[in-house]
Amino acid sequence: MSETVTYADVEAAARRIEGVAHRTPVATSRTLDERLGAKVFFKCENLQRMGAFKMRGAYNAIAQLTPEERRRGVVAYSSGNHAQAIALASRLLETSATIVMPRDAPAAKREGAEGYGARVVAYDPASESREAIAAALHRESGGTLIPPFDHPHVIAGQGTAARELFEEVGRLDVLITPCGGGGLLSGSALSAHALSPGCRVIGVEPEAGDDGVRSFRSGTLQTVHNPRTIADGARTASLGQITFPLIRELVSDMTTVSDAQIVEAMRFLWERMKLVVEPTGALGLAALMSGRVPFEKGARIGIVLSGGNVDLGAAAALFTARGLQ
Repeated sequence: MSETVTYADVEAAARRIEGVAHRTPVATSRTLDERLGAKVFFKCENLQRMGAFKMRGAYNAIAQLTPEERRRGVVAYSSGNHAQAIALASRLLETSATIVMPRDAPAAKREGAEGYGARVVAYDPASESREAIAAALHRESGGTLIPPFDHPHVIAGQGTAARELFEEVGRLDVLITPCGGGGLLSGSALSAHALSPGCRVIGVEPEAGDDGVRSFRSGTLQTVHNPRTIADGARTASLGQITFPLIRELVSDMTTVSDAQIVEAMRFLWERMKLVVEPTGALGLAALMSGRVPFEKGARIGIVLSGGNVDLGAAAALFTARGLQ
């Protein structure tokens, strides 16, 4: 398996997932457009099957396994959305899934993975390495290890969300996506480079998990240990060996937002647009609303709402703590 990923791989992934992954809608908000003086298009991956864009990459990767590899099953590690995606894709493609998840993963995400039939192995993120546990399970079972972002087939699959956005709305001046390990960001950048030359691609992380921003600025891979942020989908230790070079080559800039800014963006999406989006999924809008992404008046801006798998009790607590009832 080649680790090189190109836009041709994104196109192949689009054909592979057609009819399986949803072609999610694009939403707009006149209120937001008037407030910002721009035209903003939201790619609603919170409405994707299993509630996040991760379905695209997981299915694209598992669909390319041989019959023998499917017989042995797959192994993955995830804070939640990749776990559910691997579980659902494994069920659809008639293979088994064993997934390493943190003990403090949102209950809705763990329950989703188990509901799709996966075996979940819990670990303590403060003292244990999910990668090491998954590697041991891989050796024991012989199952194929599919990481959440640093895998060429996963990256290609994630790039199909932006591909659909450009196909629907045309040229964009700016495309903003959340960034954890960089699978969505690098895949989106491949699509932007091919379909909307000149579009500035911006990745957004939570302030506590700014390893990607530091890596982007320094040119060397930086890490962070178990960052404490409400954006659980962006708690990755670092960008990947495959995603980092793609991001350095194709992404225009990266920035961070605070947890408070994420909550403000969630409030707008929930209350004004009636879109249930999880904290990680709101990173792009948080950056735009807080002025972290510069743009010219009248700009056409795309934002990927990456997921909607939120614990409703936790969300209510966030809104209450911010006085946003």
